[in-house]
Amino acid sequence: MKLMVVFAIFLSLAVSHQLMAKAISRLGESKAVSPYRLKYIVKTIGIALVVVHLAVLFAFLGIKSSQVTFFLSSVTAVLGVALFAQWSILSNIAASLIIFFGFPYRVGDTIRVIDGDEDITGIVEEITLFHVLIRKGENMITYPNSLILQKAVVKINKRVRAKKSGSTAEKEQGLSNN
Repeated sequence: MKLMVVFAIFLSLAVSHQLMAKAISRLGESKAVSPYRLKYIVKTIGIALVVVHLAVLFAFLGIKSSQVTFFLSSVTAVLGVALFAQWSILSNIAASLIIFFGFPYRVGDTIRVIDGDEDITGIVEEITLFHVLIRKGENMITYPNSLILQKAVVKINKRVRAKKSGSTAEKEQGLSNN
């Protein structure tokens, strides 16, 4: 009987992961998000699903919460020490989720990031798990996700779509409703 319940928990994980991946893909397509970006979002939410299902599994198997808490606190302490100098990595991952669901700028939009005396104006080329790639002429600027959420960003009223084949970019004027 226990084996069947454990199997059901793992089956639930597989089914919920598939449903979540399909829902995120549909949402991403409706917002014109690149498949590369969608892959990272699906992986991040997939990890959260695994954690939830493991918690259910541990509870069913009767593993005491004090045992799990001791193990997780040990792992967290090791990770905390290892990642202390890299805390910005975690904030960039969290910011990438916020950008995915609420950022009003898309790949191909021309934006200006208000960052002191620096002129960071260009075309959004890609939004990755850690940074936004902004093309400024021949140069590529990598701007951390956590910082772009903290700065004022102006969307310039034009959109450029680069073709995948590497041919010249097609410009469209007046698309401000994205």
